[in-house]
Amino acid sequence: MASISKEIVIGANADEVWKVIGDFEEGPLRMAPGYVVDTRLEGGYRIVTFADGAVARERLVSVDHHARRIVYAVVGGTLSPAHDNASMQVVADDEHRCRLIWTHDVLPDDLAEPIETAMIRGMEAVRQTLAPAAT
Repeated sequence: MASISKEIVIGANADEVWKVIGDFEEGPLRMAPGYVVDTRLEGGYRIVTFADGAVARERLVSVDHHARRIVYAVVGGTLSPAHDNASMQVVADDEHRCRLIWTHDVLPDDLAEPIETAMIRGMEAVRQTLAPAAT
């Protein structure tokens, strides 16, 4: 199983960033508008549509507000992985800066490269969107 982990620094308060990252229903659209073009809940699943036309059907696994960590599984969509479990965690560095850690564990291994590429683009969109959130 491939494990991909990316981390970025965001120039914003961790609690403010968490309000967006921890929002299962609308978080993707709020954190990366333009990169994500639609999110909706459908029968307990989150359907995320990306600007390139890719669609992910995701199930919420857990939300830990104290640790500022959300875990979800991709259970369908255009990539159709055999297994894709992901987590996002917001860690405070100080009052005005935090880190976002995003991890995907995926099967088959050959999906690692396209998922990593998408994560890099997505993380940059998140940084650009959320950096001014608390200023």
